[in-house]
This record gives sequence, C-alpha cells and structure tokens, in this order.
Amino acid sequence: MPATPPRSKPMNFLLVHGAWHGGWCWRDVAGRLRQAGHAAWTPTLTGLGERAHLLDASTGLQTFADDICAVIECEELDEVVLVGHSFGGLVATLVADRMAARLKQLVYLDALIVPAGQSGMSILSPEVRRERSRTIDAEGLRMAIPSPDRFGVTDPVQAAWLSRRLTPHPLKGYTDTLDLVHPVGNGLPCTYVAVTDPWYPPLAGVRDWARRQPGWQWREIAAGHDAMVTSPESLTQLLLDIAS
Repeated sequence: MPATPPRSKPMNFLLVHGAWHGGWCWRDVAGRLRQAGHAAWTPTLTGLGERAHLLDASTGLQTFADDICAVIECEELDEVVLVGHSFGGLVATLVADRMAARLKQLVYLDALIVPAGQSGMSILSPEVRRERSRTIDAEGLRMAIPSPDRFGVTDPVQAAWLSRRLTPHPLKGYTDTLDLVHPVGNGLPCTYVAVTDPWYPPLAGVRDWARRQPGWQWREIAAGHDAMVTSPESLTQLLLDIAS
C-alpha cells in the first residue's frame, strides 16, 4: 500500500474582523481551516456583532487589543498566525506590539495600517473622512453601517447575510491614536494581502506603504474587500500557503 502523506502540523489561526463586522464573518474560512486540521478562533470585538450591547464611551482601540490578547491568554495560544482584516489590521498591530512572543506571523488582509501616533481616521482621504463623519450617531459613539457593496459584496444572498449581521462601528476605535512601543509588526514575519476584484479605494495609500516595507511579503487575491465572504475557498488556501 502507498504510504499516507504526512499531515501538516496543526496551526493556530486567530482571525480578527474589520469595522462593522463580527467574528461571524469568518464562518466559511474558519470551517475550512478546521476541516484541514488546524485551529481557528474568530472572536468578536467589544461593541460589535453579538457584543454590540457592550459598547460605551470608553470602547476603543485599546479595548479591541485587550479582547484579542485575552483570547491568546485564556486559550493558552502560541505560534499564532494573527490575521487582521481591514480595520482589524490596527488591532493586529497593537496585539503584536504587546505579545510578539506568542505569535508566529502577521497577515494583513486588505488591512488598515497606520504609523504610531496616528489614527485610523487620520490617514483616510478627506473625502472618506467627511463621508464617515456624516454617519456618526447623535451620541457620538457609532458610525452607521455602509451597504454591503462597499465591501465588494454584490451577490444578493451574501449581501443579505451581511445586512442582517453588520452593526454600527464604535467611533472611538477610528479616532484613537495608535500607541506603539515597537515598529509596526514588532519584528514578526508580515504579509500584506491585497484584494483586486475590485480594489478597495480607501486603502490605496496603505497598500503603497506595505509594498515598500523591507522583508514583508506581498500577495494578492482576486476577490472583493470582504474576501472571507465572497471567496472563502481561495482565501483559506492563501492563508494556509502563507502560514506554512
């Protein structure tokens, strides 16, 4: 009988969602990772998704980093492949600044990356800042939900799924400055994955910056901004390729 091919060593994937989303958006990717024999965690950040009721005036970038660091601590994780999507890139950067020794590598999936001392809002174009500022609620706590097509989701079934689950995003997460002790990535292997079908215009400057970083990998995927929703099979294979 032919020998059975050796199974790859199980890996720990920690998937951080973007603005307006929740851990639910990783459903199809996490399921595929687990079917391949790996572990996948998909926490929801405070104030979003099923945790939207926990939002208060203090909910911001440090809260989100606390959320992810707590998962690493409570699940006793090591060698973590930390994936930050979109706004989740800010969270991943903060977690790496605190807990690099527990991480294997960082994957920025069409993600927002800002220099220390700046905020997610500050690096967006004036047009995008004005657009998002107009969506802030009367309490000054939340930004209203964009339509699914803004995330590259146009399939009616997928768009309806997003519309039922997206929640207003805590404004403070976008206005808090990124306070770092170490350079972005904290010396970890970093890969930036850019979507190409279609490109996501708000991140054009971030992509240019990521491509210039020495030692960083650059990958592309023919999917919309919410690649985990529109192209879960392709994204799963790409994540496994990067991680291995």
